Amino acid sequence: MGTTILIFVFGAIFGLILQYAKLNRYNTISGQAILKNNTVVKAILVTIGVGAILFSITTGLGLSHFHIKPFVVGGLILGGLIFGAGMAILGYCPGTLAVSLGEGSMDALVGIVGGLTGGIVFTLLLPSIKTILGPNLGKLSLYSITGSFSFIYYVMVIVIGMLIIYAAFYIHIKEKAVDKKWIVAGVALAVLDVIVFLTATTNRPIGASTSYPWLADSISGLTNNGYFQKISTPGSWEAIFLLGAMVAALAGSLIKGDFKITMVHDNWKKYKNNSASSRAVWAFIGGFILIFGARMAGGCTSGHIISGGMQLAFSSFTFAIFVFIGLIATGKAFYNTKK
Repeated sequence: MGTTILIFVFGAIFGLILQYAKLNRYNTISGQAILKNNTVVKAILVTIGVGAILFSITTGLGLSHFHIKPFVVGGLILGGLIFGAGMAILGYCPGTLAVSLGEGSMDALVGIVGGLTGGIVFTLLLPSIKTILGPNLGKLSLYSITGSFSFIYYVMVIVIGMLIIYAAFYIHIKEKAVDKKWIVAGVALAVLDVIVFLTATTNRPIGASTSYPWLADSISGLTNNGYFQKISTPGSWEAIFLLGAMVAALAGSLIKGDFKITMVHDNWKKYKNNSASSRAVWAFIGGFILIFGARMAGGCTSGHIISGGMQLAFSSFTFAIFVFIGLIATGKAFYNTKK
């Protein structure tokens, strides 16, 4: 019970951080897809840069351990592209869906249903698509290359971390943006993830997408297979985590007085239409694609890009590159930004 409460609390903090900087909002993420709002990228870069430095210290002290995702070539490339496309269409990530639902976004609820459906379909298709997910090159990271917590390793981590942080501020200066909440959110997410990593807390990274096939398979009874057994522990962990994020977002929005039942957001009205049914259909499709792509790659924005990036995992940086390609390409085509 104590561990469950701790996970719930971590999820609540996660939700409040995202809510604070509006990183969960449809307008923010869809704005990133059309390169008109770089808040998401800047926050992620700060989280990875700060987190990499902090995580190298805790692991070097033996307070936490690596949880590197394997470099599964096909899964990272195809899954990254598919995930990015789903993220552009849906306007949410697996974790931000829960937070936005807490704020009253009904398209997020539809996206969750689409994601649960995608989770079931992935479980059913996995045996037949395993060959296209490989080859598996192993758990590659900066640490696996250096082989020890040497002086050189720490220097490289600090240099890489600072360069990643610099990239965030460079983007901010170039776009001449005013809001700086992404800085606070990025640092807060890094600290939270490092705390979650500690063996004294949960000994695992923050994640979100595994909860979708776990919950969907549990509800549908699709549990008599190797994949469900593999995702059972992380899936249930992430479900509790996201529940905490959703409850915190609900409480936060009610306290601030900005809770609002919404299906069609401003960017959808501007670049698509005013139809609630159109938004619902595409939210379902986007959610389906998002989770299917995440499961192909073995993770999502929080579990792969952020948590993996903090560990300087090669698989996570590769996934991030193809997610960005899929996000921008789909955003440009889907939203027709000439409007």
